[in-house]
Amino acid sequence: MSNQPKVVAFQGERGAYSEAAAVSYFGRNINPLPCASFEAVFEAVVQGQARQGIIPIENSLAGSIHRNYDLLLRYNLTIVGEVQLRVAHQLMVLPGVAPANVQRIYSHPQALAQCERSITAHFPHAERVTTYDTAGSAKMLREQNITAGAAIAGQRAAEIYDMEILRRDFEDNPENYTRFLIIAPEPVAPRSEAKTSIVFSMRNAPGALFKSMAVFALRDIDLTKIESRPWQGKRWQYMFYLDFIGSQEQPHCRNALNNLQEITGFLRILGSYDREV
Repeated sequence: MSNQPKVVAFQGERGAYSEAAAVSYFGRNINPLPCASFEAVFEAVVQGQARQGIIPIENSLAGSIHRNYDLLLRYNLTIVGEVQLRVAHQLMVLPGVAPANVQRIYSHPQALAQCERSITAHFPHAERVTTYDTAGSAKMLREQNITAGAAIAGQRAAEIYDMEILRRDFEDNPENYTRFLIIAPEPVAPRSEAKTSIVFSMRNAPGALFKSMAVFALRDIDLTKIESRPWQGKRWQYMFYLDFIGSQEQPHCRNALNNLQEITGFLRILGSYDREV
């Protein structure tokens, strides 16, 4: 058996929050593979460049990452785990740069929005400059030797690019968490309390959604999330993404899924995996 660190694909530059989530889930002994897009993460796993991938699926403030819901349906991969990461934004500069020298603040648009009040309070005259990635903004400051700017990124980015943190936990709302999913070519049996993710569509008939939910309610299966997404290529038709507590291997969950299969037009099980509370 090889002792080489497992390759884990993620979207963003080195130091991105997705990489931090991968380290939180797998430990530090991994070989992180940065990818330019979410689709590239899926491709890296499908093509064998990475053993597993990690993708953000929802943020406690901004909501679901819809692109990744669509990609979960497009690719024949399975969810094998989940991890939650507190998104703690750090305001960082090149070593020695004083707060008075900060004329521009660089980051991803979402991070800038999540630090809006803090920026206004501490750097009211600084220009906000949007970039493609939080960690990428720190990388840009380092590579271009920008001494009149600061970046908003995570602690791991500060470590990788040798940045000095001016203000810690710069976000306006500390209840900022992102849930990530681990994707792989093959399923892994849950070892503790499980969660299962599925996607299905329903025939257009009265009471169809009620009947779909009833297959879980009648078996006391706890639903943790349900969300609809437009079915691409089918006007005014929708796919429903649903998470519930339990494994597809448990008899009551398997019976619920068999029942759901009978009353829906399409059903796909995206994976059963260890639940993170």
